[in-house]
Amino acid sequence: MDLGIRGKKAIVCASSKGLGKGCAMALAEAGCDIVINGRNAELVAKTAAELRERFDVTVTEVVGDVSKPDVQKALLAACREPDILVNNNGGPPLRDFRELDRAKILEGVTQNMVTPIELVQAVLDGMAKRGFGRIVNITSLSVYVPIPGLDLSSGARAGLTSFLAGVARTVIDRNVTINSLLPGKLDTDRLRGPHEAGTVEDPAAAAARKTRISADVPAKRLGTPEEFGQICAFLCSVHAGYLTGQNIPVDGGLYVSAF
Repeated sequence: MDLGIRGKKAIVCASSKGLGKGCAMALAEAGCDIVINGRNAELVAKTAAELRERFDVTVTEVVGDVSKPDVQKALLAACREPDILVNNNGGPPLRDFRELDRAKILEGVTQNMVTPIELVQAVLDGMAKRGFGRIVNITSLSVYVPIPGLDLSSGARAGLTSFLAGVARTVIDRNVTINSLLPGKLDTDRLRGPHEAGTVEDPAAAAARKTRISADVPAKRLGTPEEFGQICAFLCSVHAGYLTGQNIPVDGGLYVSAF
């Protein structure tokens, strides 16, 4: 399917690896010029080179934590009139809520609620004026299914969801949509657990780990960043202009609900 977005400009936050990289890859495959971002300069450069080589699109690198105002400014300077914004950021680590102090709570809310709202504020009116905009927020299935120990992540992302639900309805008449993707168990470093950067997991141990983690998933497997990215790219396409304010689980059927 031709997504109709060749030549569009996209900012993809936290996109040097994992789900963000999957989204950047899919958008580049659709012909978008990409601004990628990550905290590790080496990883950002590696991903940028891969995008350029595979898809022959313009790729701009912005290194840094997207929750920092100067990094946000750099992203917006690198792409002054974005057509697409994919909001993404790492979540707070697994931690008993009793261990959270005010500083940790504010940091988590800043990373997973305030930051994407700030970026939406920065790009929304321009998109509406130009008559095209697609905003996709990568949140978490924990918005629907709270996970003990990830209370801060769940709360911040649920706040973002509710905040943007009303905003989404104010701009769809100008062909701007805002939707969220809620990843369940996808095969990223976050599910691998703590490990030294650059280490290669033993194939047998990896297979056993994935089988164990996906046992309760109806699909009986972990999702991949690549297929997640393709769903994101469709939401950013010209074909998804009548879909807004939605929260779409990408979870292999793990979230059980008829509605």
